[in-house]
Amino acid sequence: MLHSMLSKLSRSSGKGLVHGALVLLSAASALIAAPAEGSRRGGIQTFARTPANPGFPEGIAVDGNRVYVSGPATFGTAGKGPSKIFVYGTNSEDLKSTITVVGEALGAEHALSCIAVDGPGRVYALSTQLGLLRFTRAGHGYVQQSYGAPLPDLPACAAAAPGEACSPTPIDLPPIPNDIAFDEDGYAYVTDSFQATIFRYAPGGGAPEIWFQSEALAGGGPQPFGANGIRLDPLREHVYVSVTFSLADPSVGSIYRIPLVDAPDEADLELVHEYTGGQAPDGFAFGRSGKLYVTLAGANAISVLDEDGGEASRIESSPCDEIPLDAPANVAFNDAKKTLLIVNHALLSGNADNFAVLKVPVGDRADPLEKPWLP
Repeated sequence: MLHSMLSKLSRSSGKGLVHGALVLLSAASALIAAPAEGSRRGGIQTFARTPANPGFPEGIAVDGNRVYVSGPATFGTAGKGPSKIFVYGTNSEDLKSTITVVGEALGAEHALSCIAVDGPGRVYALSTQLGLLRFTRAGHGYVQQSYGAPLPDLPACAAAAPGEACSPTPIDLPPIPNDIAFDEDGYAYVTDSFQATIFRYAPGGGAPEIWFQSEALAGGGPQPFGANGIRLDPLREHVYVSVTFSLADPSVGSIYRIPLVDAPDEADLELVHEYTGGQAPDGFAFGRSGKLYVTLAGANAISVLDEDGGEASRIESSPCDEIPLDAPANVAFNDAKKTLLIVNHALLSGNADNFAVLKVPVGDRADPLEKPWLP
């Protein structure tokens, strides 16, 4: 899911990054810790298969009777078709419509990562090329407009001029917008996986500002995805963020939280849970129960954390599931059925048969996401 970055990454950190990422994740499968006591297997069903074009779905948002799924989030999109958002019904589970992104330079890397919805039901999507896009329903289709400018390409702090905005990463990497969450005032918080930064868009959009930075959010290894998923906690006191591959040890991934204040300090960063053995935490969502449902892309599982940050259980595939969990990327709730919807990213396998949204009963509903009414 990179915009004009493969050549830059090769210059910055050596060759074979894409291949290295697959090697890292493949090795992780042999290192995954045994499932926690109380793990739950089976019961995973197919909600909907997502089209192989563009494939590699990542983002998901539920609004009323609609489920939005975005993609592709992968490498190697240069020369391929445009990014898309697929619209499903929560009850019929049929593909109702497709939103096709316009304005991408298709000859270069292009992708959509994650999405969110506001009070009037408009859809916001993070484009690696175009920034934060907004889609408004108009009849049977959707109208696209630019809402927020693309994330800035920050120099590494070691090479930055005095007073210049910079990235607390050891090498200069391009911005990679990954996940998005609104607060009740309409600010949109966006993780940048390669620049160890959480940006914030003011209500109404425009240029993003740096909200929080820390070397702890920097990624490591051949595919240095650091800050990834982001959500507000049920009390709206903290912003939670996942780090997929830590800089200090790429086999370690973490869930952190940061006070939801206007200008948090780096010292305010607090570790909630740590995953070892290359389990690669990605997106997550809070249930109304207070539990946190975390996708583990390297472990092909969903980790369920209790309110104290301990792992209460796991959701894993069984041989009788039609489609196995395959690098799950994000989750959302179908409240009416108390099921968890899981986006099967299938990034490692690349198996188009596994591009899907899966569902599993969890007896929980969503902690309602903030859906502000924005200008």
